[in-house]
Amino acid sequence: MFNRGFKNWCETISLQHRRALKLKPIDPLDPEVLATSLKVEVHSIDEVPGLSHQTIHALTITDSGSWSAVTLTNGLKSVVILNSGRSRGRSASDLMHELAHIIIGHNPGRVDIAEDGSLILHTYERQQEDEANWLAGSLLLPREALLWIKRQGWDLASAAKQYGVSVTMLQYRLNVTGVEYQLQHAGFTRNRR
Repeated sequence: MFNRGFKNWCETISLQHRRALKLKPIDPLDPEVLATSLKVEVHSIDEVPGLSHQTIHALTITDSGSWSAVTLTNGLKSVVILNSGRSRGRSASDLMHELAHIIIGHNPGRVDIAEDGSLILHTYERQQEDEANWLAGSLLLPREALLWIKRQGWDLASAAKQYGVSVTMLQYRLNVTGVEYQLQHAGFTRNRR
């Protein structure tokens, strides 16, 4: 459950970042561009120095479903490491999720080293994860953009490609924001898949 006004705040933040980047409210927002404006470095896991080929293979192929992205920070600088085994749309969502944690100001989890040398990652609390998910969705697909997509009659695959997201993310945002319901009751029909 979100604090009162949180969803509206996310829409406002999304519009503010678009404005700062000279984008219209309905324009796609590239997560890499936002990261640059926030002075956050972004790298794929295969760009991390010192990782063996076996480790990269395990993290991107063998066990790629076990993680999406991680943010490392030293208090002054943040670096996001992305799982390069993910689709382009999924990577956009993963990066925007990590940026959302930074924008909101969540306290990052921590990493400990076990006796055997393996890393133990402590993640954000559930509430913080939910908040980051919502803000990430608002940054990628704000309500105004969703209304625009539906009113233009774009099919979901074309709209998802235009905004650099997965069809699943687009459909999710149409549902959770109420845009799908709102437009159905206003006489619009559902987009083709």
